[in-house]
Formats: sequence, structure tokens, C-alpha cells
Amino acid sequence: MSVTISHIAKVAGVSKTTVSRVLNENGYVKEETKEKILKVIKELNYTPSAIARSLSTNKTNTIGVIVPDIMNPFFGEVIKGISEEADSHNLNIILFDTDDNIKKELKALKLLREQRIQGIIITPTSVEDEFNSEYLSALESLGIPVVLVEGHVKYSNFSGVFMDNIKGAYQGTEALIKAGHKNIGIITGRMKTQSAKDRFIGYKKALAFHGLNLKEQYVFYGDYRQEGGYKFTKEMLKMEERPTAIFACSNLMTLGCIKAIYEEGLKIPEDIAVIGFDNLDMVNIIGMNISYINGPAREIGVRSMKILIDSLSNKAHKEIKKITLMPKLVLKGSEKYPKAKTKKGAK
Repeated sequence: MSVTISHIAKVAGVSKTTVSRVLNENGYVKEETKEKILKVIKELNYTPSAIARSLSTNKTNTIGVIVPDIMNPFFGEVIKGISEEADSHNLNIILFDTDDNIKKELKALKLLREQRIQGIIITPTSVEDEFNSEYLSALESLGIPVVLVEGHVKYSNFSGVFMDNIKGAYQGTEALIKAGHKNIGIITGRMKTQSAKDRFIGYKKALAFHGLNLKEQYVFYGDYRQEGGYKFTKEMLKMEERPTAIFACSNLMTLGCIKAIYEEGLKIPEDIAVIGFDNLDMVNIIGMNISYINGPAREIGVRSMKILIDSLSNKAHKEIKKITLMPKLVLKGSEKYPKAKTKKGAK
């Protein structure tokens, strides 16, 4: 026989309302009565239904997490940081992967609203360049705390955790310049996103500071995906005067870049230098030694969760918090000037 609140109330000699107050930790109950009810619950081996509890309290101990690409190691680390912090506060996570699709994201927001979650951590899709009233309305109408991660929503004022992408791209480009490079190719991210714009700005600032002109023929507008890094690297390698170095603005594009280089029978950095953005431990663990700008992905996840938890515990004081974390340049040797001085890529 399944145990119900009514059964517990009968055995304990109290009302169902009193039992409900003890289970939901909501409302005053004498300590003596509370101990009596808890003893009965233990004896009957009763486990309260999460669904029933959410119906009575109009909320769950669950938060929603929405990312654009779960296959991207960067977001894997962000999710790990969120999960670690959530676990320490007995919070559950419902995760959605939108594939950077606005329709999928709106669907995810609708489903999360139906789940009566407490808050949302989200990396919004590429709508930063345009105003989407339906999208903004969907977020604001949730009526719960929203924390942005590495993405912006136009005309909104949500809390968020971001990375200094300008600083990171500047550091990476400058490292190549100091290694002797003057012709530096770049594969940008999707330029509708602020992160991609900022990384391109950092690249241009480093060139300008060191007295180098921006060469449009070395600028390739990518999409943060491996296929884009592969395609545009192939194009660069076919140039009569190819760049001596490539700055790939995401980890996945760097993987595509590396694949294209080795397919052409070339080596890094003997034939061409490479610096990537975001952690590249997955290739460096096998001894490839690719330099990169390390974005603090896990810390971004932890800090975003801390902001959300603070918002949940201080609902009366809705402070907007925006945190910017610094990336770190990790040099492994792939930034060095090529030894091979062929016509393609000659200094």
C-alpha cells in the first residue's frame, strides 16, 4: 500500500495541513508535533512526490540551463561548473541544447515555464544584433531570475557572467606578433554574437597597436563550428601569399584548422603557426602543443549559479549583477614563426 499524507496525518493524530507544513517547511508547527510527524514519516518510509510538492508550493527545486551547443567543450565546462554549485545547494538541473536555433530556444523556455522551475541560466542564441520582441517577452514573462552566460539580449537588463573577449583576442594576436608574424589570418566566430565581435576587435587592436595594417584578405568570417575552421583554413593555405599564422576564434574552429593543415602535409609551427580561443586540452593531451586563450568556462558556470542562488534567496532585493572574468593566454609553442620559408607564407 502506498503511503499518503492522509495516512501520515491519521497515524500522527494531526491534520493533513500540519503534515503538509512539515513536508514543505512552510508555516508554523510546534517542535513537539513536528518531531512526532517526522518520526511517523520515517517509520512508514514515506518519500514525498516531487510533483505533488511542486503543486502545493507552486515551485520545484529545479533550475533550467539552456546552451546553444552541448557538443562544444566550452559549454561542457560551463555546465560542469553550474552542476557542481547546484549540487551543493540541493538543486536539480533541466538542460536544453538549442543548436543555436531561436525556435528551439523559445520552445525550451515554454517547457521550462510549465515545469515551474525556480530560475534559468542561459546562453542566448544569436539575436544580439536585432530586437526580437517575442524572445524578450518569453524571458521576461517567466517571472523568475534569469542569468545570462556569454551572451546578450538586446534591450534587456538581466544579470550575467561574461568573459573579456577583447582582452583575450588581443593577447593571442599580440603573442603572434611578438613571435615575428606580420601576416596573421583570423577565423572569426558568428558575427551576430557579441563575443565574436569582441574577439575581432581585440585582433584589430593588437595589429594597430603594433603598427600593422588590417589585411582584409586574411579575415574569414566563421561560425564557431569545426567545419568552418576547416573550410577557411583550406582557403588560406591555397593563397599565393598565405598568412604565416592563423588565429582561430573558438576551440572547435581550431580543431578544423588543425585538421586542414595536416591534410595538406604541413606541420605546426614549422610551416604555419596557430593560436586558438578556449581550452584545447583535448588536443594538447596527445602532445600537439597548440597555444590558446583559456576562457574560465567552469568558473563562469560556478559564478552564474552563485548569482542565481543569491537571486532566489533575496527575492525582495533584485540586484542586477554583471561579472566579467579574465581569460588567460597559454603558450605551448605553436605561435612560433615558421622555419620553412617557402613562397607561400614567406616573410
